[in-house]
Amino acid sequence: MLDRKQILNKKRIVIKVGSTSLTHPNGKLNLLRIDKLVRVITDLHNAGKEVVLVSSGAIAAGAGKMGIEKKPDDKIKKQALASIGQAELIRIYDKFFEDYNNTVAQLLLTRDGIEETTRRRNAKNTLIELLTMGVIPIINENDTVSTDEIEFGDNDILSAMVTSLINADLLIILSDIDGVFTDDPRKNTNAKLISKLTSEDDNIEKFIFSSKSSFGTGGMTSKLAAAHHCFDHNIDMIITNGSNPSIIYDVLDGKDVGTYFESKKSVRA
Repeated sequence: MLDRKQILNKKRIVIKVGSTSLTHPNGKLNLLRIDKLVRVITDLHNAGKEVVLVSSGAIAAGAGKMGIEKKPDDKIKKQALASIGQAELIRIYDKFFEDYNNTVAQLLLTRDGIEETTRRRNAKNTLIELLTMGVIPIINENDTVSTDEIEFGDNDILSAMVTSLINADLLIILSDIDGVFTDDPRKNTNAKLISKLTSEDDNIEKFIFSSKSSFGTGGMTSKLAAAHHCFDHNIDMIITNGSNPSIIYDVLDGKDVGTYFESKKSVRA
């Protein structure tokens, strides 16, 4: 608890949720879990927190709607499924948030939309204005038009870039795993959950193992890349299991859940 006391005062929070946290094993959307996530975010919003949601799941939602059980390898097919699924995903988010009297806005970003100076400024201004208006932004990569040159490749890195873009206090990545382990826990029952990592820890890439869902794109490699981005911008980050969205409360209460990437700013505090 003492290591995480600074988390108690975080106000502007980015929450990234992966495809596996939003879908059933068959790829179809898990509406009960999405509803729970929306309730938690609504509760945080009502408590005065500023929350931005970076949500994966468009390709999975599109595949589920079209009865496709495996993510295609072909980029054009993935873009088509993303186009179908994004409409479905934002419709569901809008309905659930509206049920709790909240307004959402959709932003679809590409890498150049954050890295190019003018577009970066416009994206930042829009996000800040939405938060000022009390609106909950929902962000995804614009998979329908992204190409190899401009795509983020996964929403872990996108969420980290959004976190630094709006000077947020904390990034929470909800995954299908409890956090960073000393080894792949799916293969090694003796693998231990690592409670905390800092930029001073030597070679955190040694904790990378090959594991991602059939509809996911990142795995631990992209999550640690996101952590490095947060370290570079003195932002705290936590990876934890998103199977029960209520775990967000435990994170913000400073409980020892997931893996906490502590920034130098928090160490100094």
